[in-house]
Amino acid sequence: MSKKIVSMTVNGRQVEEAVEPRTLLIHFLREKMNLTGAHIGCETSHCGACTVDLDGQSVKSCTHLAVQCDGSDVKTVEGLANAGLLHAVQEGFYKEHGLQCGFCTPGMMMRAYRFLQDNPNPSAEEVRVGMSGNLCRCTGYQNIVKAVLHAAKALQQAPVAA
Repeated sequence: MSKKIVSMTVNGRQVEEAVEPRTLLIHFLREKMNLTGAHIGCETSHCGACTVDLDGQSVKSCTHLAVQCDGSDVKTVEGLANAGLLHAVQEGFYKEHGLQCGFCTPGMMMRAYRFLQDNPNPSAEEVRVGMSGNLCRCTGYQNIVKAVLHAAKALQQAPVAA
C-alpha cells in the first residue's frame, strides 16, 4: 500500500509525515509523534480514552484516519500545559483527585478542555452530560465532576490576555 503525506499542526507544531492510508489518528499520534498520552481503549469510540481536540471539537482518535486530518489542528493532553504550568483542567484533576488508575484521564481531560470552551460556566449536571461520552471504570465520576467544576472556576478567574 502506498503511503500518503499528511500535514497537520499537533500541539502548536507543524508536522508532516508519510503514513499508510489506513493509519488511525491514535496510532499516528502515539507511534509517529511519540505522544502517548491518549490511550487505546476500546477501539470502537465507546470509552473515550483516546479523545483529542481536532479543529475545535472533541473526537475519538481511534475512529479517525490520519489522512482525514490532513491540514487539521490537533491538540493532545501533552499540549494542554503551557510553559511548564498545568492547564486549569490538569490542575482540577490533580486538586480534586479526578483520577484513580489514570487510564481514562487523558481523554477525560481533553473532553473537559473542549467542554469548558463550549460551556465555560456549567452546572454539575451539565458536566455529567457533557462528559458522558467518556467512561471511567474506577472513580464513580464524582471527583471528575468536581475537577471539571474546579477548572471552570479557575478559567473564569484567569486574567484576560490583552
